[in-house]
Parts: sequence; structure tokens; C-alpha cells
Amino acid sequence: MRLLFLGDLMGRAGRTAAIEAVGGLRASLKADMVVVNGENAASGFGITGKIADSLFEAGVDVITGGNHSWDQKEVMGYIGGEPRLLRPGNFPDGTPGRGAGVFTATSGAKLLVVNVMGRVFMDPLDDPFAYVDRVLARHPLGGAVQAVLVDVHAEASSEKMAMGHFCDGRASLVVGTHSHVPTADAQILPGGTAYQTDAGMCGDYNSVIGMDKAEPVRRFTQKTPGVRFSPASGEATVCGVFVQTDDRTGLATRVEPVRLGGRLAEARPAL
Repeated sequence: MRLLFLGDLMGRAGRTAAIEAVGGLRASLKADMVVVNGENAASGFGITGKIADSLFEAGVDVITGGNHSWDQKEVMGYIGGEPRLLRPGNFPDGTPGRGAGVFTATSGAKLLVVNVMGRVFMDPLDDPFAYVDRVLARHPLGGAVQAVLVDVHAEASSEKMAMGHFCDGRASLVVGTHSHVPTADAQILPGGTAYQTDAGMCGDYNSVIGMDKAEPVRRFTQKTPGVRFSPASGEATVCGVFVQTDDRTGLATRVEPVRLGGRLAEARPAL
């Protein structure tokens, strides 16, 4: 299976760039499934049903979330009826939506997508490792599903790395989100799981992690409250990771970063 994952869509610039790129990337990479993290898609804070629908129409198969999943209140009434929109599964019982799902590619192959949020420097949610362990036990790689993708939305690189090793041999890809900066450690772990600490954001990198830089810089230098942060609106870089798996085992045979447009050096996997 060929999997394309795109990092946090940051505001209009990020989501527009992703929407424009998905079709071409899907075709050039012959991707079976496309998953994106959309928790910053609505002006940098959350996602709406309308935005989610536009991503699905563009060719996105699954959208994952994070700590901003609930910033747009209207999503509370949307997420329960849309299984392709996930939120971190380690939110407390009774939270609307779901943290994992099995999705079928056009080839008939099945992909399990799992979304969890870290706890280090983040909200004190339930144990993400215990949640992932339960879900993976119900959907063994190479058995019930042909591929497994885990989006770990976390602040600490150490926690993301620990999740990668915790899932090694049981997932096709463990990829970090939330930091909005692509890391240079795309690799296949000893047990066969592809890993990257952070996929990076789809957004304008002439910014402070996607936000217009004036107000963050002012707050850091003056330490006083100010106006609301707003996403930077310049040309966006589309960032993500591409993974190819073994059809028999579901383990990774190839992992490469994806970076297109904007300010960062291009990285475009070639088949």
C-alpha cells in the first residue's frame, strides 16, 4: 500500500495549498490513501464541517485532529456523523467522535488510522499508549488490516519517539504532528515501522509556526497580552510523509518526506 500523510493544515493558506496539491500528489505517488491533520484548518483554530467536506471532495480520505479539535463549536454536531473525521482517541469516554477507524482503499485493502494526543506539556488526557495498545490489539497488522497509520499529536519529541518504538512492528507509520516544523529523521525502525517525529505543517513558513509573526514576536519581547493570533497568509509549503508498505506484512519498505512550494527546500518522492 502507498500512504500519503500531510501535516497540520494551517489556516486558509495551508488548507488551500493542500487541496490544490492532493490530486497531483495522489496521482504521481499512486497513493492508495491520503490522510491529513486538519486541526488548524479553520483560521488556525479547529476545523468546520464545511472545510472537512472540501478536503474530502479534493481527495482526502481521512482527517485527524489534535488539541484544537473543539475550537469551532459547530464541529461537535458534525463529527459524530462523519467517521472520516477523527479526534484524539484518548479524550475521556463520552467525548463526541472517534479516535480510530478502518478505511477501505479503492484496491480493497484496509487501513487503520489511529489518532492520539500526547500528555507532556499538553492537556492531561488519558494514557495515549494504553489507547493505542488496545486499538492495535483489535486490528493486527497483516491480519485484520493491511496497513496502520498512527498520528501522535504531541509537543515533546521524546513522547513521539517513544510512541514510535512502542508501535514498532505493529504499525506501518507512526508520524508526529503539532510542532509545525518538519523533522529530518524519517526512517524505518528496526521492527519495520516507518517513523518521523513531525511531518511539519502545510502553511506559510514566513511566520511563527504558521501564525503572522508580528504578534508572537511582540508577546515574546514585551510579555503582555495583545491581539488574537492570526494565520500567516503567504505562499504555503505542503509538508508531509510518503510511505510504501509490504503487501504481505503491512510493514514499511520506504519512507520519504514530502515538501512542496513555499519557502522550504523541495522534497518530492519519485516512483
